[in-house]
Amino acid sequence: MKKIELEIIALSHSITQTHSYAIVLGELNGLRRLPIVIGGFEAQAIAVALEKMQPTRPLTHDLIKNFMNAFNVNLQEIIINDLQEGIFYAKLVCINDHDTVEIDSRTSDALALAVRFNCPIYTYENILNTAGVVVDETSTKKKKNSAAEVENAPNKDDLKSLSLGELQNLLAQVLEQEDYIKAIAIRDEMNKRRTS
Repeated sequence: MKKIELEIIALSHSITQTHSYAIVLGELNGLRRLPIVIGGFEAQAIAVALEKMQPTRPLTHDLIKNFMNAFNVNLQEIIINDLQEGIFYAKLVCINDHDTVEIDSRTSDALALAVRFNCPIYTYENILNTAGVVVDETSTKKKKNSAAEVENAPNKDDLKSLSLGELQNLLAQVLEQEDYIKAIAIRDEMNKRRTS
């Protein structure tokens, strides 16, 4: 299976849900985005590395990196390799002088390590097709919708009453406002209908 390289585009806090974050991965040289919901602690671990902050004591992911470096193990890449019931799965591809080993990981932990090791992030086409959203170049050039309009967008239960066309329009609106948590809920509702 061909791997597709991704880059971290944004780390977003939900406007409507407290303690909910999304890390948004973008297809390198492409328009598809892969939003992944993560917890607050994981978001903090990624943000610390992205901002190149130096805590006084090592965080858990810094400790893992120090441990790997001490034993001459390098993180070559991470691969988001599966999606089951809305949960992303990832693996760390680690190398040393003698061997290459793949280690199962939570996706948020894999991303926190990828930032620290400055290694590439990959996924597969089927995962992007299932969970990705396409950012329309023309919609980013249009006038943005008012924040109030998006803020009053239907909640998860209300999404069921909208048509597929209405869901697509709403998805474009929340993506423009960078509310990736809502985008995930809308995308999931659209995928349910397509598989039905």
